[in-house]
Formats: sequence, C-alpha cells, structure tokens
Amino acid sequence: MEIKLIGLEGIPLVHAGDNIAQIIKDSILNMNYDLKDGDIILIAETLISKAEGNIIDLNEIEVSKKAYEIAEICKKDPKIVQVILDNSTEIVEIGPNFIICETKHGFVCANAAIDESNIEDGLATPIPENPDESALKIRRYLEEEFGKDLAVIVTDTQGRAFRIGAIGTAIGCSGINPLWVRIGEKDLYGRELETTEIATADELASAASLIMGQADEGLPVVIVSGFGAFNHLRDDSSNINPLIRPKEFDVFRK
Repeated sequence: MEIKLIGLEGIPLVHAGDNIAQIIKDSILNMNYDLKDGDIILIAETLISKAEGNIIDLNEIEVSKKAYEIAEICKKDPKIVQVILDNSTEIVEIGPNFIICETKHGFVCANAAIDESNIEDGLATPIPENPDESALKIRRYLEEEFGKDLAVIVTDTQGRAFRIGAIGTAIGCSGINPLWVRIGEKDLYGRELETTEIATADELASAASLIMGQADEGLPVVIVSGFGAFNHLRDDSSNINPLIRPKEFDVFRK
C-alpha cells in the first residue's frame, strides 16, 4: 500500500472574493498533476476564511469588561480575548496564554481557533462560517471540472488534551465520512472489535499538515492520493458532525 502527499504549488496569497476552487484547479493544471478518482484535497482553513471575507480587524473591536478580566488572567491581548468570546458559546477553562472554549460550530479547542498567522498585522481570521458547505462547493466544482470522484477536507491546526504540540485537524469535509466505524470487524487474532472508531479525517489532516507546515512553506493545499479506504468511506452527503463528541459524553465538562 502506498499513499502519496502532493503539495500544490503556486497558490497565491488570497483576498476576499477569490475563487478557491478555481485557484486549486489552475494549480493542478499548472503542475500537470493527473487527478485521480479517490484523491482527497485538504485545504487550510485560513485560505478559505480569507477568500470568504471572514476577517476581523482588531482595531475595530470594542473590548468588554469580561474580556479585560479574562485577559488579565491569561495574559492575552484583550482585543483577541474579545474576539474569542464573540466566536464562542462556552468558556471551558482559562489557562496560561490560552482559553479553552466551544466554538459556534461545536468544536472544543484553544482560543476558538482564532488565527493571527499568515495574515496582515492587526487582522485575525476565525474559522469559516460553515466549513462543510465550503468543502462541498469546492468538491462539486472540481469534480465537474475534472470528472473524478473526489473528497475535500478543511483543516485547522489544534492542540490536544494531555499532549504537547499541535497537529492538523479536520473541521469540515465533503465526499468522505470523517469517522471510520470498525466495530464488528476482526483483529489479527479473530477477536471482534467492540469500540474501534477511527477519526480518519483527522488522520488525513495530520498527514497533510506535514506538507503544509506552520510557517512560510506556502503550501496550504495538499492532495492525498492512494487512500485505500476511500470507496468504503465515500459519502456524498457527509459533514464533520460525526467527529464531535456530544457534551453528555464529555466527562471533563460535567
């Protein structure tokens, strides 16, 4: 088995109103890459947020008393704290230089996934308003243009509980089920799997993150080719919801 990771070159700095799907198509054609059935296109969320105009000017933020109080605790810029509050439904915990919260999308992560990197000074980008819908539109465009069965995953970089370091994480998807339920299958010794569920979209996002990088690599779009379970996980109506743990099963917030 072989899986290939292909970083798309020539992706420009995008601005509000740019057509991400067209940009990806042009990059694929310019690289002479032979797009295949089952290829999975992973896109950094900042690229989509910027193209969709989902950008926050920190100079226009009015800081609340609550934001000032939290900023004093976590030693963050009060304006960033206010943006985090504005994009959250719940503050879970406040730590040194981070705020664990639940975003409007249902993701529990640090700082509501507000990003100040890879954008001009004084600006910040929240994650896309609807990453699943963004992924769907891009997938449909590329499938029509290339005549291939594809999947699109929107990625973000997030930390993990009890682990140091950030990894690529899926926050939106289209064309592939993000969760591979293997309950009922047999292991190497013939025992039936009882609880095994694989966050496949997260694993793919982490793999793509090795190519995307976190600094000035300039490769915000990566193609994963040769993923053997594509057909098994193919789902034309998929979204990221299967990966979100229901709050009643989150033992750390009870």
